[in-house]
Amino acid sequence: MKTYTNVKDLGDLKAAVAEALEIKKNRYAYKHLGENKTLLMVFFNSSLRTRLSTQKAGMNLGMNTIVLDVNQGAWKLETERGVIMDGDKTEHLLEAIPVMGCYCDIIGVRSFAQFESKEYDYNETIINQFIKYSGRPVFSMEAATGHPLQAFADLITIEEYKKAKRPKVVLTWAPHPKALPQAVPNSFADFMNDADVDFVITHPHGYELDEKFVRGARVEYNQDKALAGADFVYAKNWAAYTDPNYGQILSKDRSWTVSTEKMALTNNAYFMHCLPVRRNMIVTDDVIESPQSIVIPEAANREISAQVVLKRMLENL
Repeated sequence: MKTYTNVKDLGDLKAAVAEALEIKKNRYAYKHLGENKTLLMVFFNSSLRTRLSTQKAGMNLGMNTIVLDVNQGAWKLETERGVIMDGDKTEHLLEAIPVMGCYCDIIGVRSFAQFESKEYDYNETIINQFIKYSGRPVFSMEAATGHPLQAFADLITIEEYKKAKRPKVVLTWAPHPKALPQAVPNSFADFMNDADVDFVITHPHGYELDEKFVRGARVEYNQDKALAGADFVYAKNWAAYTDPNYGQILSKDRSWTVSTEKMALTNNAYFMHCLPVRRNMIVTDDVIESPQSIVIPEAANREISAQVVLKRMLENL
C-alpha cells in the first residue's frame, strides 16, 4: 500500500476487517516492522482521537513518531501556486513537503475542507500534493472530502457488534451550530456501500452528498422511515454539498436530533458517532449515555484501523 485515501485502497474489505480483528488480539505482533522507521503526522487542523490513536498505532509497530502542527509549531505555509508571497505565509508547501519527506518513512496528513472553493476541496489539493511531492507513502488522517481511518474503524465496530448477518445501517444527518465538512459521511458511505450491510442515508432536502460516495445507496428524506428497523444508527452533521449552497448551513432543525423517541423506531439499534459530538444537538444525553451507545469502542478502534494501514505500508517499503 502506497496511499490510503479511500476504501478501494484496502482491497478486499472482508480480508482487511479480518486482519484488523487479528491485530486487535495482539497489537505488538508486528513491532519488528517499524524498527528504525519514522512516522510523520502533519496536522493542518486540530485533533484528539486521530492524533492519539495514530501515534499509538505507530508505536505498537515499533515506529518513531513525529507530530507537526502546521501554523503552530512551524512556518505558516502557502498552498497555492503562483501566489506572490508578500503576506504572513513564509514557506511554500511545495518546498516544505519534500523536506518533510527527508525526515521520515511514512506521512499522515490531516487537512479539512476550507469551504472557500468546492473545486479546491474536492480535488483534495493538499493531500494530493503530499502524495505527488513527498516521495513517501501517504495516508489520510482526514482530508477535505474523506476520513477513511474513521470509516474503517466504524466498519470494524459494526462487525464486532452486529447481531444479524446483514444489518441495517442508517447514516442520519443531525443539526449542528457550525458548518461541517462532508468528509466523515462521505467515507462512511464509501465503506458501507462496499460492506455487506443494508445501507440507508437520511437527511433533509438540500443536504445531498456527492454521488461519487453515495453510489446509488438508498436515500430517504423522512428520518422516521429511515430509522425503522435499523440495527445501527450513525449520526453526523454536514454542510450542504450542492451548488450554490456549498459549505452552508441550510437547517438547524432539532427534530432531526437522535433522541430516545427516534431510537425507539429502530431494532434496538446501536448508536454511533465519530466524536466529538454536540450533545442535545446531534444526540440527546440519554441516548449517548445508554447501553446501546458504542461511541467509545468505536473511538478505540481508531487505533486498530490506523495500525492495519501502517502495517501494510511498512510491509511495502
